[in-house]
Amino acid sequence: MTTLSINGKDRQVDADPSTPILWALRDTLGMTGTKFGCGAALCGACTVHLNGQAIRSCITPISAAAGQKITTIEAVTDGSDKVGKAVSAAWVKHDVAQCGYCQSGQIMSATAFLKTIAPGKLPSDADIDSAMAGNICRCGTYARIRAAVADAAKALA
Repeated sequence: MTTLSINGKDRQVDADPSTPILWALRDTLGMTGTKFGCGAALCGACTVHLNGQAIRSCITPISAAAGQKITTIEAVTDGSDKVGKAVSAAWVKHDVAQCGYCQSGQIMSATAFLKTIAPGKLPSDADIDSAMAGNICRCGTYARIRAAVADAAKALA
């Protein structure tokens, strides 16, 4: 058994310590908001926060997360996270989602990024592109993603 702190609650996971966080979330705990994309940390669909940092859950074993704080898309978009709320509103305003498959990973990367910038600082397009570079959108809505992140930053400033 491995104890993981997920969205502020300790959860017992009965899985091999080398099991990726992604599969512990999806298969063991039934939390399906985090998506499987490539399995090689290349697409960003599986992004979660580990102690506030965006990480790829498809390659991070549960043993590396024991005793640390994991945050998933479920907590970021439940309305209680100020940054998540701003990002979600901007996503809707800019009609970012098409197929929606990459959206949880995109939102997780965007919220982690916005939580790292100085209060009141507005990121440049280059800053946003750099922060979001590891997330692939099959539908190609990159311009809308950039605009949504910029709007969320303005709303938080």
